Amino acid sequence: MPKKKTKAAQEIPGRPGAEQPSLAEPVEPRDPLPPKPDQRGPDPFTATGQPSGETGQTRAQGGEFLTTATGTRLPDTDHSLKAGPRGPTLLRDHHLREKITHFDHERIPERVVHARGAAAHGVFRGYGTAASLTRAAFLAKDVETPVFVRFSTVLGSRGSADTVRDTRGFATKFYTSEGIFDLVGNNIPVFFIQDGIKFPDVIHAGKPHPDREIPQAQSAHDTFWDFVSLHTEATHHTIWNMSDRGIPRSYRMMEGFGVHTFRLVAEDGGTVLVKFHWKPKAGVHSLVWEEAQLLGGVDPDFHRRDLADAIEAGAFPEWELGVQVFPDSGDQTYEGVDLLDPTKIVPEELAPVQPIGLMTLNANPVNYFAETEQVAFHVGHLVPGIDVTDDPLMAGRLFSYLDTQITRLGGPNFDQLPINRPHAPVNDMLRDGMHQTAVHAGAAPYRPNSLDGGCPFHAPDGYVEVPFPVEAGERGRLAPASFDDHFTQPRLFWLSLSPAEREHVIAAYTFELSKVYEQAIKERQLSVLARIDPVLCREVAAGLGLPVPDGAPDGDPQPSPALSQVGRSWPTAGRVVGIVAGPDPGTVRTVRQAVLDAGMVPLVIAPAGGVLPGEGEPVAVQRTFAAARSVEFDAILVAGAPAPAADAQGARDAKAGVSGGQVDPRVTLLLAEAYRHAKPIGGWDGAQEVFAAAAIPASAPGVVSGDGADAVLEAVTGLLARHRVWERFPSSLE
Repeated sequence: MPKKKTKAAQEIPGRPGAEQPSLAEPVEPRDPLPPKPDQRGPDPFTATGQPSGETGQTRAQGGEFLTTATGTRLPDTDHSLKAGPRGPTLLRDHHLREKITHFDHERIPERVVHARGAAAHGVFRGYGTAASLTRAAFLAKDVETPVFVRFSTVLGSRGSADTVRDTRGFATKFYTSEGIFDLVGNNIPVFFIQDGIKFPDVIHAGKPHPDREIPQAQSAHDTFWDFVSLHTEATHHTIWNMSDRGIPRSYRMMEGFGVHTFRLVAEDGGTVLVKFHWKPKAGVHSLVWEEAQLLGGVDPDFHRRDLADAIEAGAFPEWELGVQVFPDSGDQTYEGVDLLDPTKIVPEELAPVQPIGLMTLNANPVNYFAETEQVAFHVGHLVPGIDVTDDPLMAGRLFSYLDTQITRLGGPNFDQLPINRPHAPVNDMLRDGMHQTAVHAGAAPYRPNSLDGGCPFHAPDGYVEVPFPVEAGERGRLAPASFDDHFTQPRLFWLSLSPAEREHVIAAYTFELSKVYEQAIKERQLSVLARIDPVLCREVAAGLGLPVPDGAPDGDPQPSPALSQVGRSWPTAGRVVGIVAGPDPGTVRTVRQAVLDAGMVPLVIAPAGGVLPGEGEPVAVQRTFAAARSVEFDAILVAGAPAPAADAQGARDAKAGVSGGQVDPRVTLLLAEAYRHAKPIGGWDGAQEVFAAAAIPASAPGVVSGDGADAVLEAVTGLLARHRVWERFPSSLE
């Protein structure tokens, strides 16, 4: 397991290989390079769950020389076999056929949803606080369980951007001593639909239009809003998506939810109902919409890069796993909330989240395809002590996940892929099928048998579904009356947000609906908003230039402060601080080290690449004025006033605009963007001149200037703990 780096060994993350490459092409044969220190492959278990004793080296490619797939060495892979230098290529070229055929079949079907993902290895440690709730062994005190976590967007293809407005998947595979447990959730605690039979409909509505295959990875189009304005049980999830939760700052700063209600079974057979929550130690933070749009072009891989870089830098992301606990009563409701309705939450003020363990992600994958792409999650991967409920959306997922893996991964043996292998012995009597990698022994894959000595035997302590009584009823396509309330909880969410967050919800609905072509759909959705809140409806209608429809919300639920992302302080470890180099590189060197010592990541921004001039330890430049954009940074420090660089020409770099000022125009653009995105900004040694050139008021909230770098950094770090400086732009809703 990789260890957290010491400050002395800490580097800026991002080096692509394990060693620095030579300038010339290497010609001396050598074995393959090992993975980087931050990388770890799947744990070494066989296809039947036995420890294999393999190492990363024995599972990866080996040997100094190029070979065929069957190990025959090759002297040339640059030229096809031909009949003479200018002659035809020969069909007998077995190496050409193998190489091209394998290439032609390298792609497997991408996931229908959650295709765009990033993942990491880690460890989960139980607190023991769940001992009275469940017999699940991995939740016992100080038990450590390997995990693999995949984060994803829902709607986009594998090639889409990370920072689109969308729900994020948060899927965790626990390799427990009792088998695999998959907690397959989202960063939003509710879903669009109440019954699994509607899942194809909501996804078909959200995907690109089938005639033009646009827009990609977006909900700002007619089919999505046509569906959710008609199918109003989607209203609660939709307002979460239109909030800042739809554009998280990073996967490291994102909550996770199991969405459904699960049943836990204790050692004595007692049961409770629970909802699972992941609480990030770094806090819950988001992008602003303009940042998300810019990142789609500047760095469409922003979220996956952020996750990998944080792990490589030793700023390991952490989440506490917690549960809301409810009595396992016959009606399966709590404080008037139907616990089987996946479009509803139970406010944390009514049922506090009880921490039961800590997850730390501490290693990046070695190979994206073998691990992140081939990992297979399934809601039905359960362990003793955890059971499902009769949530009708969960019922659909219990069928769908298994079915889709068979198609996507080529057959029923997908659990034998290294990333999916359990860490508990497997004796399943399942045989044959495509991609069977185990070599099963014995003559009797059935039971009862005597030919294999009766093995496998029934386990007295094995998994048992809770014999929960099922009320007799008339067969039909039905739903309980409690599922009919589609507006109380969206109003609860709206009332729980801060004024700044409400402004963002208004802006999101206005932007999305402005992209809708059909006027009737816009008007229908405004009628839905009128059922949530009159201010929300009025402001969106004004932005669309449409009349405010009739309608009013039903009641005023008590706000839940836990639903807001604003108002608390959070650790700053892993935050990215841009340092704009001025005339004195010495101060840059000092403040860069101070940022590192504080557990944050400094990126030095200068006129040109290479290293900064001056005496002392060389300071590498990570971004030039031409390459840097504000969206990469959580805060910006300005070490003096940088004059225009040689390439500050509009003909070469459009960001330079009209040159002729005393400060490089790319720096003023950088600061102006950071300012309007409510980010902390600090500077010293003449930085006030730069602020003035960027039209940033020196007295504005979150703008810090002074004579010394230490004091400025301290103040900016304090501001970073609150993530944004929302008071810089007072809300009209206050």
